Amino acid sequence: MSSREPMDLNDPDLRARAVAAARGDAPFDVLISGGQLLDVVTGLIRDADIGLVGPLIASVHAPATRADAAEIIDARGSIIAPGLIDTHMHIESSMVTPSGYAAAVLPRGVTTIVWDPHEFGNVHGLDGVRWAIEASRGVPLRMILLAPSSVPSAPGLEVTGADFDASVIAQMLQWPEIGGVAEVMNMRGVIDGDPRMTGILNAGLASEKLICGHARGLEGADLNAFMAAGVTSDHELTSADDLLQKLAAGLTIELRGSHDHLLREFVTALNGLGHLPSTVTLCTDDVFPDELYYCGGLDDVVRRLVSYGMKPEWALRAGTFNAAQRLQRPDLGLIAAGRRADIVLFKDFVEFETTAVIANGRTVSRNGSMVVDIAASDSERLQGSVKLPTLTENDFRIPSEGTHVLVATIDRPRFTQWAEAETVVTDGFVVPPASSAMISVTHRHGKVDGHPRIGFLTGWGEWRGAFCTTVAHDSHNLTVFGGNVTDMTIAANAVISSGGGMAVVQDGEIKVLLPLPLSGLVTDAPLEQTAASFRAIRIAMEDVVDWKPPYLVFKACFGATLACNIGPHQTDRGIADVLTGRVMESPVLQVL
Repeated sequence: MSSREPMDLNDPDLRARAVAAARGDAPFDVLISGGQLLDVVTGLIRDADIGLVGPLIASVHAPATRADAAEIIDARGSIIAPGLIDTHMHIESSMVTPSGYAAAVLPRGVTTIVWDPHEFGNVHGLDGVRWAIEASRGVPLRMILLAPSSVPSAPGLEVTGADFDASVIAQMLQWPEIGGVAEVMNMRGVIDGDPRMTGILNAGLASEKLICGHARGLEGADLNAFMAAGVTSDHELTSADDLLQKLAAGLTIELRGSHDHLLREFVTALNGLGHLPSTVTLCTDDVFPDELYYCGGLDDVVRRLVSYGMKPEWALRAGTFNAAQRLQRPDLGLIAAGRRADIVLFKDFVEFETTAVIANGRTVSRNGSMVVDIAASDSERLQGSVKLPTLTENDFRIPSEGTHVLVATIDRPRFTQWAEAETVVTDGFVVPPASSAMISVTHRHGKVDGHPRIGFLTGWGEWRGAFCTTVAHDSHNLTVFGGNVTDMTIAANAVISSGGGMAVVQDGEIKVLLPLPLSGLVTDAPLEQTAASFRAIRIAMEDVVDWKPPYLVFKACFGATLACNIGPHQTDRGIADVLTGRVMESPVLQVL
C-alpha cells in the first residue's frame, strides 16, 4: 500500500481524466465488458460494463454502450465483485514472506489485508515492524499494518524479544503505513485500568485510528469496560450466543475462518436475524501454509460460509463493503464511479474461482495465475533469532527432593484450568504424572536466561514422541511437547540448529523437520515446498498423539503458551495465570 492512499485518488489530473472518460469525451484505460456486476449494497446482480482510468473507476454503465478503451477485458460468464478485504490476519502464521503471501492470495481475489505483525514484533521489536512495512512496499496486495499492542501479550508472565509500551505504540501510530492499534489481547489489563494498557489505548485514541480487540470470553460488565476503554472490534468468538451478544453490544465482528467448527452455528445465527448486520466483517486470523496453498486465504472463508448456508451476496458484502466501512476507507469495497479499482471476476458463487483480478487498476492475475512479478524482500536481518545453546536431557527434567510430590498440572487444551496430581521422584527428578504430557518453554530471544521451564499437561492424551516449535503464540519462545525427555531433547536441538522451525521426533528419530530460519517464524522457500513440509508434520503428529477435536487438535500446540488468555499457561518464566498474576517456576507444590 502506498502511504499516500487514499488521497492518491484525489489527484486533479486523474479525476479530470476520469470525468472526461465517464462523459464519453475520452477513452477508458481499461473496459470490463460483458459481465454481471454484484452490487454489494443492494445485493442485486445486474448486467453492467465498467470503465477504469488508472486506479480509479470512472464509469459503471449499461452493457455494450462503450467500446473505446486501450484494453478490453472480456468478462462474459463472470460475476464481478469488489476485491476481498481481510480485516484481521498475521502473515507470519502462513510461514511465508509478505511477497510470498501476496502471490498466494491475489489470484484468489484478495486485494487488501489488515496485518498485525506482532509475531515479528515479539521477536525483533520495532525493527521487525519496520521490516514488515518495508516488505509491504511495492507489493500489489494492499497491506494495512497495525501497531502490535501486545508485545508481550502478558507482561510480567513471559518475556519476548521486545517490550512495546505506550510510548512505542504512539511512535508507530505516527507512521503513515500504520492504520491503528492491533488486537488488544491483555483484556484484564484493560478492564482493571492497568496503567500500561491504559496508556496504550490512550495513544490509540489520540491517533484517531482504529483500536482492534481480542475479547475472548468477555461479557457483561467486563465487556462493557473493555469497550468503554476504546476497543471496537473482536474476532475471538466462542459460540453463536457470543456472536449475537457482541453484535448487540456494538462491536465490529471480524468473523474468522480459522475456527471452522464454529462457522456453521454462526451462519445459522446470522440467517436467523434475516439480514446481515453492517458490523459483520470477515478475517482469516491464522492460515497455515498448507491451508494457504491448497485452500487460499479470505476466499476460502467466503467459500465455506456459503457452503454452510450463507447467501453469497452476504458473504461478499461482509468481505468487501462492510470491511471498507470498518476501515474508514470509502475508496474500497464497492464497484462504483469514483471508487478504487480493486475488482475480481469470479467464475461462480460456489467455488469462487477467478478469471481475473485487478488491484488498484492493474490486472495482476488471470485465470488463477499471477501475471505480474512480485519482488522478494531482503530478509537477512531476520536470521539468527534463536539464541540458545544445545540442550541436554536433564534440561527437560524437574529436580525435587523426597520420593513423592504433589504437582500442579495444566488441564485441558485451549480452555485451561488448574489441576493437581501426585507422582513419584526417581533419582532426584519428578516422574511425569500418569496420563500426562510434558510442555517446556525456553526463552530464545537472549533477553533473560534460556533455561527450559517445564510443566505437565493433562487432557492432552498420551504422547508417543515429541514436537518442538518456535512458532508459539505470542512470545514465540522455543516450545516442546512430549512424552519423554529423549525425544524432546532431540526435537529441541534440531530446531535450534535450524535457526527456528518445527520438528517431530519419535523413538529417537527425527520424522519431519521444517526449518524456519527467518525470525524462527517464516521461510523464503517456495510456498509449495513449505506447505508440503508442514503437511508432513501434521501427518507425523497423528502417530505421536491421538487428537480429539475440536479442542485437542494440532493447532492447540501453537496457542498453548498464550498467557493472556484465562487459565494457567506455560511460559518461559513458569506456569502463569493472568487472573492472579502468579508465576510458578516449578510445578512442584509439595513434597509428600
